[in-house]
Amino acid sequence: MSESTLPMPLITIEGAQVALGPISRAYLGHLYRWFNDMDVMTTYSIRWSPMREEGVEAWYARVSEDRQAVAFMVFARETQVPIGYTMLAGINHYHQIADFDIILGEKAIWGKGFGTEATKLTLDYAFTALNLHSVMLTVRSFNGRGLRAYERAGFRPFGRRREARQLAGRRYDVIYMECLASEFESPVLHRLVPK
Repeated sequence: MSESTLPMPLITIEGAQVALGPISRAYLGHLYRWFNDMDVMTTYSIRWSPMREEGVEAWYARVSEDRQAVAFMVFARETQVPIGYTMLAGINHYHQIADFDIILGEKAIWGKGFGTEATKLTLDYAFTALNLHSVMLTVRSFNGRGLRAYERAGFRPFGRRREARQLAGRRYDVIYMECLASEFESPVLHRLVPK
């Protein structure tokens, strides 16, 4: 499906540069392309094996049915074109925790603040709409761009698993980061909270 034939996205949360909305079947072609781009996947999972269309369909089915996950398509606000996705996974409402996940698949927007804003909007949803308290992520030590974006969004490092990932014969640390609701200021959804 070409960009001109994509449906107008349903927007859940809108920021200055990006908007978040539900992932739908119409955007699976974007995910298929991103999941098979080695530049994109190196920072995400260090998985260099190709994913078939059936694998993307299966991923979409799992995410859509997972009652402990919320996934958003990330759109460039100006063009309404999909540029990535974010997800809160492993949501535990009793303990008020979740894990954060993001892929920005359109490399032309890398390094321009889109990832930071998408992360902030997802955290806003986690803390304001879902009433979570702690959101965690892991990032590979070589992913400097990701580390900076996460820190700008409000995440703080709290641990490191040394040499836990291998890529092309070299070992890298996995850095654990968290953001707490008590340390986060809502950029958008605070207006929904009664005074």
